[in-house]
Order: sequence, then C-alpha cells, then structure tokens
Amino acid sequence: MHRKLVINDARHETRVALLEDGNIVELFIERDDESDIAGNIYKGKVQRVLPGIQAAFVDIGLIQAAFIYVDDVLSDRFDDFEPYIDHENGDEQPENLLETIDDATSATELKSTPITPIEDLITEGQEIMVQVAKSPIGTKGARVTSHISLPGRFLVLMPTSTHIGISRRIEDADERNRLKNIVQYLRREPFGYIVRTAAEGMPEEKIASEMTFLSNLWANIKEKNRTVSAPSLLHQELSLSLRAVRDLMINEAESMVIDSKEGHEKILGFLDTYMPRLKENVGFHQNTEPIFDAYNLEGDISRALRKKVWLKSGGYVVIEHTEALVAIDVNTGRYVGKHNLEETILKTNLEAVREIAYQMRLRDIGGIIIIDFIDMQKKSNQEKVFHELKEACNKDRSKTHILPISELGLIQMTRKRNKKPLSRMLCEPCHYCEGEGYLISKQSICYNIYRELLRDIRDSSSTRLTLKVNPQIAELLHGEENRLINNIESTSGKQVVIYSNPNFHIEEFEIFESLQK
Repeated sequence: MHRKLVINDARHETRVALLEDGNIVELFIERDDESDIAGNIYKGKVQRVLPGIQAAFVDIGLIQAAFIYVDDVLSDRFDDFEPYIDHENGDEQPENLLETIDDATSATELKSTPITPIEDLITEGQEIMVQVAKSPIGTKGARVTSHISLPGRFLVLMPTSTHIGISRRIEDADERNRLKNIVQYLRREPFGYIVRTAAEGMPEEKIASEMTFLSNLWANIKEKNRTVSAPSLLHQELSLSLRAVRDLMINEAESMVIDSKEGHEKILGFLDTYMPRLKENVGFHQNTEPIFDAYNLEGDISRALRKKVWLKSGGYVVIEHTEALVAIDVNTGRYVGKHNLEETILKTNLEAVREIAYQMRLRDIGGIIIIDFIDMQKKSNQEKVFHELKEACNKDRSKTHILPISELGLIQMTRKRNKKPLSRMLCEPCHYCEGEGYLISKQSICYNIYRELLRDIRDSSSTRLTLKVNPQIAELLHGEENRLINNIESTSGKQVVIYSNPNFHIEEFEIFESLQK
C-alpha cells in the first residue's frame, strides 16, 4: 500500500491529507484562529477548584477556561513521582495521533495513581505550567495537564517522569535494547524519554544531539515560565506541515507533495536538520490546478460532511452527532439483494462496516459511538459483522474499543478523540434552525401568525393591522392559507395588510398597528 501526504499550504489555512493508494483516509486542518492548540505549553492561573469532581478551571489566555483533572496535576514533590507504566504492554507505549505524540504515551497516560485531593494540590489564584492535551471543542474548553511532553524527531522528553519507553513499532529485541541502553547511558538528568520509531537504526550521536536539543528547549521553557506572568504562552507546537513531516513521514507515508514554495523550503530545511535522506521524497506542486483538485480530494471532503453516505450497493449510512455520542444507522436503501433477506442484510452490513470505519477515520469521530446495524437473525452473521468492524478499525491510528453486538442489534464502541472532528472544524450550526436540524413548517408558521393576530386585534383600537413576513410566508397567506386572513377580517371587522420582507428569517414576523388616515 502506497501512502502519500498532500499538503495545501495557503496563507491562512494549511490542510494535510494522508492518502492510501490514492484515497484520502485522514485530513488535518490548521487555521490562524488558534483552534488547534494541542501540544502548546502555557503558564496559566487557577480560576476555580471543584472538589466535587476533582477538577479545576485554569485561565491560559483563551476565551474559554481550560480544565485539569486531579490525575493531571503534578505534585511539587518530583522525587516522589512514580510514572504510570502499562504493565500489560511493558515498555510498549500506545500510539498517538499527529496532534500529540505519534510513538509516545500521552502525558495523561504517564500519571501516578491519584491519592491526594485536588484541593490539596492547587489553590485558586495559583500559577501553574500546563500543556494542552486536547484542544477546545464546542462549549468545552481545552483539557490541560501538568505532565509535560516535548516531542522531537527521535525522542519524546518527559521532564516530569523517569520512565524510558520504546516505540512498540520497533519489533527487533536487540534494537530495542540497544536504544534503551543508549538513552540510559546518555541521560544526565532524571528525565523520562520515549524512543520513537524514527530512531530505529540511528547512531548514538544523532540521539545524543536530540537529547541535548530537547533538554535545552525544556530549560528555555522553564526560564520563560519564571519571568512571565500568567496567562502566557510558553511554547508553541510546530506548524501542521512540519508536524506532518515529523510524525507521518516514514511511519505513515513514503512521499510528500506541497503546493507552497515557502512551505517546501521550510520542510527541506527541517529535514536537513533531522532526516536529510528524506529530502528526495518531498515534491513541489507547480501546476496551476489547485493541489487538492489535482488529487480529486475536494469531493471526498464534501462527502465527509454529509449526514447520509451512500454505499455502492444502494444502501446507505446515516451519521448523526449528538451532545453525548455519535449515532450511526445502517439502511438497505435501494439495495434489494438477489436471494434472500438475511443474505441481503448481511451484505449491506458488511459493506457498511468498511464505510463506517473509513468515515470515522476521515471525519475523526471520537467519544462514544453507537452503530445500529440492520437486524440479523443468525448469530454467525452478527459475529462476522463484529469481527469485520474490528479488522477494519485496525488500520486506525486512534485507539478504539469495540463491544460485541448487543441483543438490540447495536454495537457500542469508543474512539479516542484528540482534536475537533471534521464537521466541527469545517461547519457551524445553521443560523436558521440553530443546530436543531429542523425548521417550523410554513403551514405551522401561518397558524402561529393567525393566533398572534387574534391576540393583537383584541387589544388594538386601530381598524387596520400591518403584517410583515418572509416572502415565502407572504405568498402562502395570499394563496393557500388566505382563509386565515379572511376569517380574521370577517370576524373582527378589521383589515390585515401583508408586506413581504426578504431579510426576514422564514419564522420571523412582525405585527403593528397601521396609522389612521
């Protein structure tokens, strides 16, 4: 399978698409609005401590206050800190997404078991250094942690831990031992390190150079933290295009192409420092045709924003975001099958599984996900669909946990979220329905207007009322629903004059007394 990175680097927006055999499977977007701040380090001020939920709000200079859980609060007693180690996997740390650390344990996974209440660890008004673990989304502020992680090309420095871990993608036991011994030998301070996949086969000098760089970077951050007042930005993560080089080249993609001359030069300069041999794999898109059009990506991105996704067979999948979870429904649609109902349902469900796994990855859907497959009578067919979904999710770099099909025919699963889903990044609530997904019907609006007119006529001394409405409603009141106006005029003896206003929302109307002549 050939993987390629396609980068559209515009002045105010950068888009990175990961392609597998020419098909887009992941999309990353960065804009100047600071919506993606994962990895940034801030000096914040504790606004409020909430003992009831063992969390606190921290002002880091954004519109919404960030929140920190007790597990993520670092004790002042560094010597007593015991990092969390995954005993099931040993040194093999879980993979993470581009927005955090590809080969390293996330900061919150290196925490100690909380034994001290949060009110004994931090107080309101206290200044605290934190790193953004998850960017803000919707009404939720950023999630932050005081367990800092500084990713480099070959290593991740964890100054609040002493643990040394090796990327699980490095499978050779001798190489794992070699790298661990190098880090242990070179380590001059009691810092923790994760050795990343890119370090495989690297000489000791390269690793030593990066250890020095990361140590100096941490020293600079601490010095800035000492001199500035809260809230302040202490360290900003690399730009999206450079993170793509650092985290996706080699491990996920064999080549890269970018459409910006300036961005191309920055990437080559970055590779000069960290991985010169990869420079020949980076291309510059010089055609006048936009790069995403050249690779036919815009249509796939638009399709990923729709609620309904059609399957090749004629069935379809509906993806609905709610406040607490994402609901996915599978339907046969136009597909009628060839032999019997059970076979038709199974084929539709199996096709839907592959599309759902693809859409979850492309849209970056996270949190709790409920999938309502078409009911299958045979237990063996249910197991086929379940195992097919697990197999399809194996390609996903984000961690998933899938439960077997329940008695109600539902699959419950979770998928780790690290950033805003595509729909939140590229869309906003409808200004008409305000995110409800529905508008009041035109007929219902006419009846609402009728009732409001009856109320106003009782209190009005004027013989004429003026009604201003949206043009579509005006047309309806002059036509099919004209009987409503006629009824009011005949029973009250008063005239109703209708005016249309194209600037009115379809549900908006205004009633006022006309001036007497």
